[in-house]
Amino acid sequence: MSHYIHIRQKTDPLYGSIYITGSKSISNRLLILKALYNHDIYIENISNCDDTKVLQESLNSTSSIIDIHHAGTAMRFLTSYLSIQEGRETILTGSNRMKERPILVLVETLKKLGSNITYLEKYGYPPIKIYGKKILGGKLDINAKISSQYISSLMLIASKFQMGLQLILKGNITSIPYIKMTFHLLISSGIKVDWNEKIIHIYPGKEKVKKYFHVESDWSSASYYYAMATISNKSKITLYSYNKKSLQGDNEVISIYEKYFGISTIFEKKGITLKKNSNFIYRNFIELDLNKTPDIAQTISVTCAAIGIKCKLKGLETLKIKETDRLQALKEELWKFGVKTKITNSILEIYHFFQPKNISLVKIKTYQDHRMAMAFSIFTLCYHSIRIENPNVVYKSYPFFWKDLKSMGFSMEICKRDNEEFIS
Repeated sequence: MSHYIHIRQKTDPLYGSIYITGSKSISNRLLILKALYNHDIYIENISNCDDTKVLQESLNSTSSIIDIHHAGTAMRFLTSYLSIQEGRETILTGSNRMKERPILVLVETLKKLGSNITYLEKYGYPPIKIYGKKILGGKLDINAKISSQYISSLMLIASKFQMGLQLILKGNITSIPYIKMTFHLLISSGIKVDWNEKIIHIYPGKEKVKKYFHVESDWSSASYYYAMATISNKSKITLYSYNKKSLQGDNEVISIYEKYFGISTIFEKKGITLKKNSNFIYRNFIELDLNKTPDIAQTISVTCAAIGIKCKLKGLETLKIKETDRLQALKEELWKFGVKTKITNSILEIYHFFQPKNISLVKIKTYQDHRMAMAFSIFTLCYHSIRIENPNVVYKSYPFFWKDLKSMGFSMEICKRDNEEFIS
């Protein structure tokens, strides 16, 4: 039965202290490295999200069929990891949406290196059957515009190739901070890597040293609190376990929200506090290239929509192949709040606002996308109450999101039907 969450804001100003667990992106990369070099890698503050749990369970599984459900990172990282597990045959599958998300570039690149992988249903898409074998390695080209996860997936296993791997990146590089993250984690783990312009060279083997990693908290999850600080009349929000030095590209949220929305980030020993500049003057229009940070595009879109700023967000090519087509989803759900948008394959533009009818009856569709649910919850600060379908999608990246909102004074009710509500 379809259900939704009914969120109401009770307090203004908005106060709260939130602890967000480790970055999903860092956690998932370290899990692959730990699977390859078990006794040399130790991880603390690992992400508690579903995607990371799915990857952990999959890496520990000896089953011949692995179902990663909606976890796109797990699909891409496991495709490479399983391809070098000598003598093992594995079917890697996922949800119906996962079967619509392309994996052609990664699979065909692995096959050029000598991997044995076949498509079981639609060509270029999961499910796939992987026959693990030893890979020699060498030099090859890859289209760097499709998904940075393909490149990271190859980089993570390349030190196990007999000859290592020399990757030549073709075209504009999408989400480059995520590739840099992989690069730095490999070096920290004792793996030799060179990066010269568009050539990444991973050498075979690893230093025989133990490495301890404390995973920094997730900046993508922090972005929702930057949006709340922007929209609320007055706020003081503290987020624990963040620091200035970060491997995550989404820490760009600091400069974006300071420059365009007047939110200062105060770094303290325990973490960060977000402070709103009450005298800040918003621009009528902003233009941003989010090619390096596409995961905060939904948060920024809703922030602009909520405070009535027109915007043009570029570099969003990868949003069409995420948990849903995020550009189309944003267009349809923003319309419900009186926000007109134009979209292309890589751009979202908010160009007009109108007065919607019966906004109190609006329910936000999430399209099985965790970031749609969390980003649109921010509208509660504008309309007092918001209803969002399938609230459990947040477990994918931030399981405690609703609990943390509740701790800040929001009221939560889970509703099975429009006339049946109970407090969660």
